[in-house]
Amino acid sequence: MNYYLIIPTYNEEKFIALTLQSLVEQTVLPSKVVVVNDGSTDKTQEIIQPFVEKYSFITLVNKTSEAIHLPGSKVIQAFNKGLETLDENYDFIVKADADLIFPSTYFETISNHFQSDSTIGMVGGFAYIEKNNQWILENLTDKDHIRGAFKAYRKETFQQIGGLKPAMGWDTVDELLCKFYNWKVVTDASLKVKHLKPTGANYNQAARFKQGEAFYSLGYGFWITAIASLKLAWLKKKPFLFFDYLHGFWKAKSAKKPLLVTPEQAKFIRNYRWEKMKRKIF
Repeated sequence: MNYYLIIPTYNEEKFIALTLQSLVEQTVLPSKVVVVNDGSTDKTQEIIQPFVEKYSFITLVNKTSEAIHLPGSKVIQAFNKGLETLDENYDFIVKADADLIFPSTYFETISNHFQSDSTIGMVGGFAYIEKNNQWILENLTDKDHIRGAFKAYRKETFQQIGGLKPAMGWDTVDELLCKFYNWKVVTDASLKVKHLKPTGANYNQAARFKQGEAFYSLGYGFWITAIASLKLAWLKKKPFLFFDYLHGFWKAKSAKKPLLVTPEQAKFIRNYRWEKMKRKIF
């Protein structure tokens, strides 16, 4: 299967070479890799350039946006900039972070999953972080959720869900819309991706309310938001985040911010979330 990768990049001089090296060592190489350098002020561009010169399938796109690093919006705006440079001659497309090391068989395995079942819309592995000289699972989400750091979409799925939304919550709404349109989301525990920088390490203080706003924009409603906020604050071992998330929810609700989904999709999402919680309890 032909696959394209888009890698939004901002000040990743420490890691981008490791990511690109892991891509050029894949057993099934990508047809195209677009690295979108979003206004980096370090040596990111200089490090990318030798890869562009050596490998014909790697290209560099430069973009300038606000320096503030808010989760969701900046990275997907950069992704979409890269998407503009690509044709549609791919079978699946990947959004990847610039601080990852993929195992050499990663995309061969992803391709095999897509080929095994035409109803599979998304596939991904799991993120591992280094702690005490050991690589351990970065356990921030359910095992059936694909991390935003490495999302692979079948072309038909990607187009049906309308691409990626430039807002926090993009990496949840994509999977929920997959389910809304009856696509399967597959996670493969054998695919262990090294995540070199902990999630949220660069987020600005202004981002702390954004998770609650994201829950609102997904159409969760208050009670699902409260439960999801409690769970996430617990996983991050930062209990006061619970109140920040609720504050963000009410802030978005009071401002009547537009949802990322239609009313019909929001109703489906709420029902899906309640059913999933019931299955865990009972």
